[in-house]
Amino acid sequence: MSCIKLAKSGALSPDDVEAIAFGASLVLRPSHWRAVAKSHAYLHRLIGERRRIYGVTTGYGPLAHTAIDPQASAQLQQGLVYHLATGVGALLDKSQVRAIMAVRAATLAHGYSAVAPDTLQLLLQCLAQDLVPQIPAIGTVGASGDLTPLAHIALALMGQGQVWLEQTPLPAAQALDRLGLAVLRPEGKDALALVNGTSAMTAIAALNHCRSERLLYLSLILTGVYGELLHAHREALHPGFARLRAHPGQQWAQHTLLTAFADSARLQPIEQPPPCLPTQLHGGQTLAHQAMPQDAYTFRCAPQHLGAVRDVMEFHHQVLRDELAAVTDNPLLLADTGEVLHGGNFFGQHIALAADALNNALITLAIHSERRIARITDPALNQGLPPFLRGNNNGLHSGFMGAQVSATALVAEMRTQANPASIQSIATNANNQDVVTMGTLAARRCATTLDRLQELLAIECLILAQGYDIAGGEAAGFAKISVQLQQQIRQTSKHLDDDRPLSDEIKTLSQQLGQPGWLAPLIKSGA
Repeated sequence: MSCIKLAKSGALSPDDVEAIAFGASLVLRPSHWRAVAKSHAYLHRLIGERRRIYGVTTGYGPLAHTAIDPQASAQLQQGLVYHLATGVGALLDKSQVRAIMAVRAATLAHGYSAVAPDTLQLLLQCLAQDLVPQIPAIGTVGASGDLTPLAHIALALMGQGQVWLEQTPLPAAQALDRLGLAVLRPEGKDALALVNGTSAMTAIAALNHCRSERLLYLSLILTGVYGELLHAHREALHPGFARLRAHPGQQWAQHTLLTAFADSARLQPIEQPPPCLPTQLHGGQTLAHQAMPQDAYTFRCAPQHLGAVRDVMEFHHQVLRDELAAVTDNPLLLADTGEVLHGGNFFGQHIALAADALNNALITLAIHSERRIARITDPALNQGLPPFLRGNNNGLHSGFMGAQVSATALVAEMRTQANPASIQSIATNANNQDVVTMGTLAARRCATTLDRLQELLAIECLILAQGYDIAGGEAAGFAKISVQLQQQIRQTSKHLDDDRPLSDEIKTLSQQLGQPGWLAPLIKSGA
């Protein structure tokens, strides 16, 4: 098993989070353990002085005016986990939970949460040995962070609830016992430190970031193959456009397309200066012998369309980088300065707004894909390719007609999920939480949109692979990266001759598109 060593700053990268989600363990540095121990010792000094510390010597939420005897610390912390473990609905994916555990461990490792070192060690041991709590997806409003999902993690550490041990569902106590791990008995601020932060929304957002970057790159390459099939104009990719409209995303998209498809013999060459008109012209005369000088927007405006999506992804990434480096807890104990800060670093508005922006950008990506599919399957628009790219042309077969309808349905599914979550504030907790962020809802919905987008791009992959075959394959002048893409697709799905059910092939390819390694050969080809 690979290990991710936490940076000295305490920040995880999105790639770190994804690696841990798929099985890597997280290792802290000695400096982190020293900071954790120092914060924990400072807490116990304050408890000994009977200082007022929220959630340690007071009640929770609107009950914070209630003083709690320090002798009742264990009961107070246990009660916090119990009253918050109220999640409902389908379970979060196991990879998402692993990511959440890692992000929470990283924020605790900063040494401002006063968690007991043994508690943090138990969390890391569970990650390392693939003991993963089962967390219902619904129940957090992203206000005091992700109280409910994080409480289900704490509950599992306490030997209660259900977990996965590797791939096997088990009661938490049985799994801990099998691994020889002691059950957590939270005291001091242990439970509050585990549950009070944005770790669920941030972890899911990190996984969303990694997937969205890959799917954007795939969309860009599919656009290039689509352009090759339609003999599109290379001029749309001219660097002059990006030079005169300096959005970073547009510049990236134009440069990437131009580089990846530099060796394509199918894209029409740039004519500069433009060809001359006939010597004699009559008003409104159609130049029947001349091709259209520019393409439909799905190719001509692809750098502008997909480039704008990339700029939104970069905004999401910047917010995510900052949140992954942050301490999201309350209260914060600053042992070096002798301060206890009561405030709102657990409030998830940054992630909520960024996730909503990314969600809309991903839907835009889906719309572009669906329009490419519609044009390439339409015999009136697809430059002489068969209707719906059917295989055997004997009148009995319909090719990708049904798949094109499914592509349309997928876009409709995604559009119904476009209403922003970040503006759905509903006061709760006896109006103590009078504004809330819904950041985890935004991140979860974004993950669902990515699932649908993968299915849509899988359909487009199958259709364009069929077009590639019909157009003559590798000998027909396709770019090297198009040949590589075809080889990748054909590992999962063969050419469509007679009609056959495609659902399983779409599902399998879609799942592969979500994996970190599937695009690696394409990225190498397009470099």
